[in-house]
Amino acid sequence: MQKKSPDVLRRSDRILVGALTVVLAAVSAAVGAAAAYRPHTDQLRPAAVAVAAVQPVVIAQPVAPVQPVVPVSAEEVHTSSLLEQTVMKKLLREHRCLSDALYYEARGEGEKGQKAVAEVIFTRLQKGKYGHSICAVVYEGAGLPKCQFSFTCNGALRHAKQTAPWMKAQQLAARILTGEEPLKGATGGAINFHAVSVDPEWAGSLARTTQIGNHVFYKKTASIKRDM
Repeated sequence: MQKKSPDVLRRSDRILVGALTVVLAAVSAAVGAAAAYRPHTDQLRPAAVAVAAVQPVVIAQPVAPVQPVVPVSAEEVHTSSLLEQTVMKKLLREHRCLSDALYYEARGEGEKGQKAVAEVIFTRLQKGKYGHSICAVVYEGAGLPKCQFSFTCNGALRHAKQTAPWMKAQQLAARILTGEEPLKGATGGAINFHAVSVDPEWAGSLARTTQIGNHVFYKKTASIKRDM
């Protein structure tokens, strides 16, 4: 919103003061006329009779029913509070796992590359074979030789995060989870990816869908069984 200049404000003040002056003058004139008016006594009597003869008509207004107030016990309040805390903890945990994946797998790929990694995570989640939560998908096989996301088993988690890229990853993860930043299928339904600098043995058994930045993406065909 643009700020008004002092001249405009002063002009507006003058207009407002002028309008108030006119209103006050009109009110003063009306009050003065009412104070100066002195009707004759014989003129008041017929008016009083006429007023007395007119009976006011009272129309009953429907009364809205009063809704009963349902009391809430202290136990119900406590249970609701615990439920909210549980849900909040789960949401924060899911956000942290998605942020980890975006940071460690694609912090140098920009938002487009990070969203591509997020698509792989959500495609895996939708299939239901790789875990039923974001954290389960991301950390499947963590600490084992065949982990699904390399940062969970190659020691990357032991290193301190860079502040700026980590903040960006967290912000993007939040926008994705809230739907503010929609995922539009840029990877073609991919469930796997690898950096162009490596050539994993499983790549030949999957169908390549696209390359985004320094990552190549793959999906399975109907005849391919799960190998990863």
